[in-house]
Amino acid sequence: MSLRCPTPLHEDEVVLLGHGAGGRLTAELLDRVVLPALDGAHGPLEDAALLPGYRELVVSTDSFVVSPLFFPGGDIGSLAVHGTVNDLAMRGAWPLALSVSLIVEEGLPLAELRAVVTSLGKAAQDVGVPVVTGDTKVVQRGAADRLFVNTTGIGRRHGALHPSAGLAGPTDAVLLSGPIGLHGTTVLSTREGLGFESDLVSDSRPLHRAVAALAPLGAAVHALRDPTRGGLAAALNEIARDSRVAVEIEEGAVPVPEAVASACDLLGLDPLIVANEGCLVAFVAAEAAERALSALRSLAEGAEAVRIGEVLAQGPAGRVTQRTLVGAHRIVDMPLGEQLPRIC
Repeated sequence: MSLRCPTPLHEDEVVLLGHGAGGRLTAELLDRVVLPALDGAHGPLEDAALLPGYRELVVSTDSFVVSPLFFPGGDIGSLAVHGTVNDLAMRGAWPLALSVSLIVEEGLPLAELRAVVTSLGKAAQDVGVPVVTGDTKVVQRGAADRLFVNTTGIGRRHGALHPSAGLAGPTDAVLLSGPIGLHGTTVLSTREGLGFESDLVSDSRPLHRAVAALAPLGAAVHALRDPTRGGLAAALNEIARDSRVAVEIEEGAVPVPEAVASACDLLGLDPLIVANEGCLVAFVAAEAAERALSALRSLAEGAEAVRIGEVLAQGPAGRVTQRTLVGAHRIVDMPLGEQLPRIC
């Protein structure tokens, strides 16, 4: 496996892999190129947007380019459904409908395309969300890598549950619904043949039921995020930045499976930056933390939910720190570039 600097120097500005990693380079690309061209609104960049004029409806779109197409625990088809359903859920919404677009490279075996589409359809049926429209394009050999999938989802928010990345407040409890690092290390191990495949399975799964379980807490649920690209580190930094708060987590409280820790040690990776596809981080009012944990633990997808930290009453706005096992503190930075490309 070749390792490259995520930010090589160029005489002329070009797009880098790191611009799609969900970290600082992605934020720079959005701020300097994409949002100005679209007259983008200022404020938190959420996982899903409220539809203008229909404040109870939420929309999200995503593209999936994971390589390989199939990996332990999932494939690009089921991942596309889960990823879009989860983005809607992070705004407190139940999925109503999906669109699916396929970009297929000439030469892809029909058996593989059929397997992906079948898996996608089953994942949508398991969620209970219909695929109502879509599109298929075929490009010549070399113009794409086998198969890319784009999905758009529409959802309806749960009553008083209106989470936003900008609503976390002082003394909030920071909760995590399950272990981190499983998806990213599984895909990387499968792609590169690292030998961890027998011990690792992606956590790809829908989280809308976990969010529905939190709905009775209403306004006590301040912010939700599924830590996909950039991992838990990116999700915490985004919320800390948009809410202008300081966040502290406990190293010993963050659940990292042994196989993930081993893979990260081998590759020199921090588990906090590794992508996940089946867990969420929640910022809830401190007095509601135990009720939120009980609600999450009542479901299979939240059975291992834990409290990993809190929002400090005082501290530098936008900073995330981790209290280590020896009692020291380290800053948890927003990831810079792309260390694990083609993970989702």
